Amino acid sequence: MENKWKSILGGAGFYVTMAVCLLVVGVSGYFLLFDGKETPAPEAEPPAQAPVTAPAPEIEEPEKPAVVETIAPEPVAETPPMPEVEIDDTPVVAEAPRLVVSPLQGEVLTAFSVDQLVYNATLEDWRTHDGVDISAEPGTSVLAACSGTVASVADDALMGTTVTIRHDGGYQTTYANLQAEPAVEKGDVVSAGQIIGAVGDTAAAEAAQGPHLHFSVTKDGDAVDPDEFLNR
Repeated sequence: MENKWKSILGGAGFYVTMAVCLLVVGVSGYFLLFDGKETPAPEAEPPAQAPVTAPAPEIEEPEKPAVVETIAPEPVAETPPMPEVEIDDTPVVAEAPRLVVSPLQGEVLTAFSVDQLVYNATLEDWRTHDGVDISAEPGTSVLAACSGTVASVADDALMGTTVTIRHDGGYQTTYANLQAEPAVEKGDVVSAGQIIGAVGDTAAAEAAQGPHLHFSVTKDGDAVDPDEFLNR
């Protein structure tokens, strides 16, 4: 019998027996230590913290535009109605420019002079001269200086055969010392440059000057310098 336990304890059985004993001791100690005590509940995990967010940057508000005070315009005075104007519907006819030409080209024997006396070789005295004397050969054509109407054809005792033409604006031209029979009659309408007669020697008051044309101009009855009339 004694040999039988030796054989058990001396082999693998020894280690098994030791392990069983340790297990029994451990379980007994566990119950002795925790007998009658409640098992504490596991500690709750702390609540998860919310993620920390960086504060949003402050946004500067734009400046408000300055308020401009609007000034109401002053009321405009009402314009009074225009008075009715009578309209003349008479058609307007354009007037052709007045053409003025020299009645004769030649040397001036006696100039126009109403402010100073000039010597008259024929009458052998001093007197005014209301026109201009232009030298020319007998029979040289004499032209109307401007368009108009023949006012008279006369045989003057001092100035010989004389043609007078009436023009617009109160002007009147006179052509004296012409040949006896001029080319126009009283009432004829003539144009500037039209032949009205020829140079003669019928003026008794100017016979000493030889053949020439005595040309004079008046405006509203007053003597006018022929040069001013021809160059206006």
